[in-house]
Amino acid sequence: MEETIIISLGGSLIVPEEIDAEFLKEFRNLILSYVAKGKRFVIDTGGGKTCRKYQSVAREIVDASKEDLDWIGLTVNNVNAQLVRVIFGKDACKKVFYDLREEELREKILEYPIVIGGALEPGHSSDFDAVLAAKNIGAKKIINLSNTDYVYDADPKINPEAKKIEQISWADYRALIPKEWTHAGLNSPFDPVASKAAEEAGMTVIIMNGKPIDNLAKCLNGEKFMGTTIS
Repeated sequence: MEETIIISLGGSLIVPEEIDAEFLKEFRNLILSYVAKGKRFVIDTGGGKTCRKYQSVAREIVDASKEDLDWIGLTVNNVNAQLVRVIFGKDACKKVFYDLREEELREKILEYPIVIGGALEPGHSSDFDAVLAAKNIGAKKIINLSNTDYVYDADPKINPEAKKIEQISWADYRALIPKEWTHAGLNSPFDPVASKAAEEAGMTVIIMNGKPIDNLAKCLNGEKFMGTTIS
């Protein structure tokens, strides 16, 4: 059996403002085209704008704790996971794995070409759940899809002189991001908890924009693509 591909599908692509049905159609069609070639996927979802809207209201009304905000985030995340599971129909396992450490995951990826993952507990983003899935099935690479083209040496929204990075070591990457998970919705291309775990496991993580969809196709084909490789 070919290596299973781990995709962390950012909520910014699923729900940038409203649910992006057009992107989901394109993503579905592309993934199914690779399923037809014998590829297998574990797809872990993120929360997106809906998550941040709920968290914003919680902060406005009460001094919500970091843990409570995480619970809101992961609950929204799991709704997105169910949506993604449904759009893949019979090709996806009927169970969404909220705990991606489950032994059953290894069984289901042999039975179904697509398995969808959600979120189990506070303290990190969906990036860490993708690392758990990779460790569970022995995968060494994660494709992290978001609305960001590259990792940059500074925040390009603040600093127009920020330079894109195409290749970076884990040590250098972790020096660019916060050292700890401070809150749900933390602005980091791959979160600190996930980054530490991925480095320790010797994984490679690709940070790339899910749009246009043919950029992901290039990555899956082993061609040159727009994005950052962390290893």
